[in-house]
Amino acid sequence: MADKKQNKRNNKNNYDEDYNPRFRKQRKKVCVLCSDKNFELDYKNPEQLRKFINDKGKILPRRTTGACAKHQRDITTAVKRARHIAILPYSQN
Repeated sequence: MADKKQNKRNNKNNYDEDYNPRFRKQRKKVCVLCSDKNFELDYKNPEQLRKFINDKGKILPRRTTGACAKHQRDITTAVKRARHIAILPYSQN
């Protein structure tokens, strides 16, 4: 009896169980700061920091930037320092 149920389940799902046409598997983002050892984050360089903030001036999350946790904390600190000394705006109008 249990074998029949198992066969019905297998016949019903003839396609790969992980396949879902709505969602494509995306490659995992690699941390920019980890991959490039020469890349140094500096709060005095606004062009470099603009990659990590959106058009409204908010700091982008890790899932968007692809940074690891350690470097995301460094990015946040650098952006906040740049805002404090008026290199970056707190918000855009």
